[in-house]
Amino acid sequence: MSSPAHPRPAPTPVTGSPPAVSSHSRCARLGIPPALAWGFLGVLLFMTGDGVETGFFSKYLADQGLAKADAAAVIAVYGITVALGAWLSGALSDLWGPRRVMTAGFAIWLVFQLLMLTVALPAMNYPLLMLIYGLRGFGYPLFAYGFLVWVTAATPPQRLGTAVGWYWFAFTGGLPTLGSLVASATIPMVGSYRTLWLALGLVVLGGLLTLLLVREPTGRSGLAPGRGRPLTALAGSVSIMRRRPRVAIGAAVRVFSTGSQFGFLVCLPFFFTETVGFSTSAWLRLLSVMFAANIFANLFFGAVGDRLGWQRTMTWFGAVACALTCLVLYYVPVVAGPHFAAAAVAAALYGIALAGYVPISALVPALAPRHKGQAMSALNLGAGASTFAGPAVVALALGPVGVEGIVWIFAALHLATAVAIRFLEPDPEFLTPDAPSAVADAGLPAGAH
Repeated sequence: MSSPAHPRPAPTPVTGSPPAVSSHSRCARLGIPPALAWGFLGVLLFMTGDGVETGFFSKYLADQGLAKADAAAVIAVYGITVALGAWLSGALSDLWGPRRVMTAGFAIWLVFQLLMLTVALPAMNYPLLMLIYGLRGFGYPLFAYGFLVWVTAATPPQRLGTAVGWYWFAFTGGLPTLGSLVASATIPMVGSYRTLWLALGLVVLGGLLTLLLVREPTGRSGLAPGRGRPLTALAGSVSIMRRRPRVAIGAAVRVFSTGSQFGFLVCLPFFFTETVGFSTSAWLRLLSVMFAANIFANLFFGAVGDRLGWQRTMTWFGAVACALTCLVLYYVPVVAGPHFAAAAVAAALYGIALAGYVPISALVPALAPRHKGQAMSALNLGAGASTFAGPAVVALALGPVGVEGIVWIFAALHLATAVAIRFLEPDPEFLTPDAPSAVADAGLPAGAH
């Protein structure tokens, strides 16, 4: 579809042929905001570094002499601070601007990673590990989710779904996909401890790339009108869920959109290795297939959301598809046994369905266009809470109903989000008054004028 914003290049006086297409034009055609393009690469590298430890850190702590329960507690505290950091990323972006939030996250990650590598891990001191690793948990969500807030604040509505698709491509491409691949390649060569130093280098590269090369002006100052006092801004990031109930619904949808993913990471390793009969390495390859499919589907459904409609895409390709593929992920291996190809297809379908929820990062800011940072705080809080909600379902239900019952619970929760999504109508103020075409291009409801 042609657009008056991108006319055909005029012939050059000398050659008579069109001038070369600029890299900015190429980014725009792909749906990447040109002014933020380096940030997407930076987030990919940062999250690759952060994701290096995902698949082995708890086992590494146990191998170094920490009790398994203590290792699990260290990871749990880290999860709590990640959730808090995710919430703060939006609230502080309203106050300071996303760039300063990202800078704070970058600094926190570096300082506490260095302390962990030079002090806590050599001593293998449990309270010190809990403190240092827990505080490092604020780092990545302030950096990564701060950039997500920047993307939603600086991208025109008609391209926002595609832009957040690229964001989640970068985020999940790093954590856990490339991060786990880096670890699998380097641990046999240099060991786990030196691999954690390599992770530090990747984070430094990604952070500097973003903070030095992204100069888009929207993210350099606070996003909320008048900004106000710090405590007021933080309180507003919670009270918005009362003032705008649809934002609270959006946060709840975000909790359960990936709740099944985090729950499955707890119970499926045992199911596939002990019940189905896969080896541990085969299960890890299956997990790689799942997330490889997911990262490319993130791009696809971001663009689909802009054309088909954010709510429609989330309802059918996210909620309903996840409900079905949760069951497929369980019953296909039960029927086929340890047949890797069949299980890989089931895992890929589930990973693709998870990406159907991608437009929620575009939709929730549209529910409160004057307070995008607060709306994103609520959404990011939901993202952090999903890391607890899924495992909590498993912890409560595994004994009474087993893995089969758990997949039905998650399928029902996904169907519940399909109902909730119908209430997420964008605020009329989100659209420019003279942009009926933007409604069509963005796939927003006709009643949102």
